[in-house]
Amino acid sequence: MNVEDKLLDTGPGLVKKEDPSAIHILLALLAVYLIWGSTYLGIKFALSSFPPLLLGGIRFLIAGSVLYIWLRFQGHSKPTREQWLSCALVGALLLLIGNGGVGFAEQNVASSLVALVIAATPLWAAIFLSLMGRKPGKLEWIGLTIGFLGVALLNLDGQLRSEPISAAIVIASSICWSFGSVISQRLSIPSGLMASACEMLTGGALMLLIGLILGEKISLPITFEASVAIIYLTMIGSLVGFTAYSFLLENVRPSLATSYAYVNPIVAVILGAFIGNEHISPMIIVSMPLIILGIAIVVMTKSPSMEKEA
Repeated sequence: MNVEDKLLDTGPGLVKKEDPSAIHILLALLAVYLIWGSTYLGIKFALSSFPPLLLGGIRFLIAGSVLYIWLRFQGHSKPTREQWLSCALVGALLLLIGNGGVGFAEQNVASSLVALVIAATPLWAAIFLSLMGRKPGKLEWIGLTIGFLGVALLNLDGQLRSEPISAAIVIASSICWSFGSVISQRLSIPSGLMASACEMLTGGALMLLIGLILGEKISLPITFEASVAIIYLTMIGSLVGFTAYSFLLENVRPSLATSYAYVNPIVAVILGAFIGNEHISPMIIVSMPLIILGIAIVVMTKSPSMEKEA
C-alpha cells in the first residue's frame, strides 16, 4: 500500500467508487467549503442589479459553456440524449430550484436564516438515502445532528427579516438540492467534468428561460459591485465551485459531499465580520467547534449499507 492508498484508507467511507487522489478530494472539499461560503456575500452584491434567476442563468450558462468547449477541445465525446436529459433534471433540482431559490430568498430573508436552512442539506440527503435503502449508521446520524445543532446555534442571534413565502422557498431549495445530489448518482450522466458542464448548461438555460417568462429584468446601469460579484460568481463560484461539487458527488458519499453546508455559514460570518463590519457573538464562537466536530464524525464514519456497495 503506497502513501496515497494509506491516505484514502485512513478515512473510512471517504471514497465511494474508484479511488481518486486523496489530495483531489481534499482540494474539492476546500473549494466547496470556502468558495460557496463566500457566494452568499457575492449573491447579495449581485442582486443589486441582477434578479435571482437571470443572475443564475447568466453565470451558469457562461461557466458551463466555457467548461464544455474546453472539454470538447480536449477530446471528450458528446453526451448522449439520455445523458442530456438526466443532466437537465439534476440541473433543474440543483440550480433552477436550489440556487434560484436561495437567490430569491436573499432578496427578503436574512442571510442567517438562509444559511440555517441550507445547512440542513446533509440531513435531507441522509433522509433520501434512507428512503432509497441506504441508511446512515448511528455515528453518521450523530455527526449530522451535532453539525446541525452547531449551525442552529450559529443562527440563534440572527434576526428574521423574511416573509413566509420566502422562507418556504429556501426550504424547498434545500430539499431539492439534496434530492438532486442523491439522485444524480442513480442517473445516466456523463463522467467527470462533463457532468458539471452539462448540468450548468441545462440548469442555467432553465433559469434564464423561467426568469424571462416571469418578467425579470436587469436593473440598469449595472453597479460596479454587481459587476465584480457576477464575474466572481461565474468564474469562481460556478466554474470552480460547482465543478468541485460534481467531482465530490461522483467520488464520495452524499453526506460528505453536502457537508459544505456546515462550513459555509462560518465562512459567511467571517466575511460579514471583516467586510460588513458585523459583530461575532459568543454564540458563534460556541457553535463553531460543534460544526467542525459534526463534519469530522461524518467524514470518519462509514454507513453499513455503503460498505456493502463499495
